[in-house]
Amino acid sequence: MFITNAYAQSATDSAMGAFGGSGMEMIFLFVPLMVVWYFLLIRPQRAQARKRDDVLKNIRRGDQIVTGGGIVGKVVKVVDDKELEVEIAEGVKVRVVRTAISEVRVKGEPVKADAA
Repeated sequence: MFITNAYAQSATDSAMGAFGGSGMEMIFLFVPLMVVWYFLLIRPQRAQARKRDDVLKNIRRGDQIVTGGGIVGKVVKVVDDKELEVEIAEGVKVRVVRTAISEVRVKGEPVKADAA
């Protein structure tokens, strides 16, 4: 005949039977995996995001920046917390959103404190 008989597996032969059915062994596998993920992926990404936020917050007049589209320009004016005015060529100024900036290349002159 072309059809063979199918027999059910016993509980000890199945995959769940190897773990005893309690699931505690699965927890012992997933907890170390999550710890490794945290230290190798999540924590470094958070640190990198914090560093990027600090760089974007500290942009000031005179800094040379690169936008996400690859346009290089010099910050002429800080409009507000979200926008900057950037000179991309002599006499050509554009407004750029801070989140569109991918890199700050050259820092401008530090702001001199008033001798009061």
